[in-house]
Amino acid sequence: MVKGKILPTILAVLILLLVVVNVVLALGNQTLQTELSERQQFIAQGMQLETLNRQVMSVLVNMAMKSNDAELKTLLMSSGINLGPNPESPAGSK
Repeated sequence: MVKGKILPTILAVLILLLVVVNVVLALGNQTLQTELSERQQFIAQGMQLETLNRQVMSVLVNMAMKSNDAELKTLLMSSGINLGPNPESPAGSK
């Protein structure tokens, strides 16, 4: 009689353990999905800012070229923006 009750008890404990493991894995998966979603949002915002950055740089370059503002040109060149050939240098000098 006792052996007939042990097997269902062992199976019930095993099922309970599997349920607990399943819950723990589901919570871990949910945390990873949240983190991934935040990273995707960060990347998307970065792409939007990159577009805005290009537009701002384009406006600044146009403004520097139209106004011939030496300080603005220097600032842009120090930031790695190429303004083309230097108009102040003589054409024949090396």
